[in-house]
Amino acid sequence: MDIENTNSAGSAPELPLSGPGATLRRAREDRGLDLAQVAAETRIPVRHLAAIEDDSFESLPSRAYAIGFSRTFAQAVGLDPAEITDAVRAELSDGTMRRTAPSAAMEPGDPARLPSAGLAWAAAAAVLLLVIGGYAFFNATFGAGTEPGSLLQPAPGATTAPAAVTAAPTPAAVPAPAANGPVVLTALEEGIWVRLYEDGGERLFERTLAQGETVTVPATATDPRINTGRPDALSVSVGGQPVAKISDRAETISGVSVQAAALLARPTAPAASE
Repeated sequence: MDIENTNSAGSAPELPLSGPGATLRRAREDRGLDLAQVAAETRIPVRHLAAIEDDSFESLPSRAYAIGFSRTFAQAVGLDPAEITDAVRAELSDGTMRRTAPSAAMEPGDPARLPSAGLAWAAAAAVLLLVIGGYAFFNATFGAGTEPGSLLQPAPGATTAPAAVTAAPTPAAVPAPAANGPVVLTALEEGIWVRLYEDGGERLFERTLAQGETVTVPATATDPRINTGRPDALSVSVGGQPVAKISDRAETISGVSVQAAALLARPTAPAASE
């Protein structure tokens, strides 16, 4: 798709009438930069930058990567990221790019290269077991029964009254989210791009959310999934009850399930402070 030249005289450099890749290449050359310099600044591999300049988005790991890398490239060469990403989305609008999972050949320099969710949970469980085991060992070795006896002896014939035991109040039960309740995503910041689709590629929803705007995952969707670059800026609720965010940091995710059952398998989000 061609990007139209609409800038007036005296404004930022005009974008050439070309695809997003050629536009990014022209802006890079105008700044006297080579691909290696842009790669060092953005942490995007040179081969991915070259693919973007050639409009070869199908060679990138997924549609979300093509959009996210193009946005970062545009920022590095002084172009409007929104204009470039809109052009990239238009290039991909024919639906030929169906892959949503990162390639197994992803390089260490890729900013989105992160451990899988399963590996992260396994590591967290291992750390928790180590903490529990260490506490049990410490308590058994240095706990009750090893401290010196009291220097105060009771008077002869005196009896020690048993200490009164007060039962701890039972906390009020918090209703658990219904497994078949509606899944609602709420934007916590401005300009949060979200794409929802069924397993297999059928798009359910795609646009940029304003702060406070919500989107409800269709209850009839088959294995609904999400692509976004800001999972940390999306709150999630199931059946009206909050659950853990999909991620607590800004990262590009793709192919993550937003079924109620999958979300409820995560730890419950803590209650918001007053």
